[in-house]
Amino acid sequence: MTNPNNADAPEKADKKSGSDSLTSRLAAHSLLEGVVRRSQTLDSLLDTDKSYNGLVARDKGFCRMLVSTTLRRLGQIDNLIAQVESKPGSTEKNPALQNVLRLGVCQLFFMATADHAALDTSVRLAERLGMERQKGFVNGMLRNLQRTGQELLPRQDEGRLNTPEWLLKTWIEDYGLREAAEIARANLAEAPLDITVKDKDSVNYWSANLQAASFPTGSLRMSAGGSVTDLQGFDDGMWWVQDASASLPAQLFGDVKERTVIDLCAAPGGKTAQLASMGANVIAIDRSATRLRRLHENMERLRLGEHVQTAASDAGSWRAKEAPQYILLDAPCSATGTIRRHPDVLRLKSPDDIARLVHIQAKLLRHAYSVLAPGGILIYCTCSLQKSEGEQQIASFLKETPDAHKIAIRPDEVGDMQEIITEDGDVRILPYMRAASGGMDGFFISRIRKG
Repeated sequence: MTNPNNADAPEKADKKSGSDSLTSRLAAHSLLEGVVRRSQTLDSLLDTDKSYNGLVARDKGFCRMLVSTTLRRLGQIDNLIAQVESKPGSTEKNPALQNVLRLGVCQLFFMATADHAALDTSVRLAERLGMERQKGFVNGMLRNLQRTGQELLPRQDEGRLNTPEWLLKTWIEDYGLREAAEIARANLAEAPLDITVKDKDSVNYWSANLQAASFPTGSLRMSAGGSVTDLQGFDDGMWWVQDASASLPAQLFGDVKERTVIDLCAAPGGKTAQLASMGANVIAIDRSATRLRRLHENMERLRLGEHVQTAASDAGSWRAKEAPQYILLDAPCSATGTIRRHPDVLRLKSPDDIARLVHIQAKLLRHAYSVLAPGGILIYCTCSLQKSEGEQQIASFLKETPDAHKIAIRPDEVGDMQEIITEDGDVRILPYMRAASGGMDGFFISRIRKG
């Protein structure tokens, strides 16, 4: 079957005993149920789901890949199922059964799982979940697709099917039909693993030892897969995981050695670590004490704790004793720029969420500017693709704030990537950019001076 994903782990997992392979499918079913039926984020489920956390490392990798790929290709998968149903919509009446089929179809068409393993484990999964009477139905549906699916796949519009209609419409309005289609297609690829090295003088060393390629942002890029915590240098705090796009905002302050920088909405701390490694004294603000504890743990692992203070506070009301010269506002957003690595975003966000977030962003932006010292620099960024959360947000703010002035971002400040700089001097990254090197997370960045 077709295999657009690099999924060597599933093939290896299928060579295990039947019980082992079924256990990973049971965990995958539990995770998928949590996302599509209970609207929980995949990351939170990976932290808390007992069936997933009881797996060995290799099975965890397979399970996570299976669920992520199913979510990423859910529109196509449901369309394939619908085309072979004898009674249209019948599987939707039994969501647990529907998710068994979804996982089976995903393995047949979008992962490197042997057909017989995908069929066998799907039937046994239904049985284990108490659907003894539906075993024949599952077997029949999947065998039907096994025979006909290769003819159906080329007829599918994968970008349109896998993107919620409201979201695709927004991208068309913001970027035009051609670019919207490119975004949708790019989101079907798994994102690579980018890391930021703490000591810039050791980048070449870690590039060689981790077999990672250099990226224009200064990041190192590896193929996704395997356990990050098992990689050399992780436990010693020599580097941290951070998408190449997300590494840019902190760099745009320039030299901040021994300067105080406020990082608003800071957790889990990638940008905090970056600023601290640049020699800044960082005050990391986040409203979640739990998330701040994780940030603190990350700083301790990276041995950057002495450069970082934390405060559990609402970024929309926090004030410093002395007006800061540098503020980084990584505002809460829809995260649609991260769909490649967080495909659950496609199923969990709605137009109402966007409207609510735009309101929050505007409030945070106004407040951050109000506490900034005269002549100070504010960097605003989001990992959203919607212009309402980026370009339009900044345009509205500048219109209502006469003494705010944009400082245009130059190509030499972002690895000479001219294509990511807008006519207005902001950074706008779309996921299909640098596709030959693995693409980038969608991102928006604007730099503003007060007065």
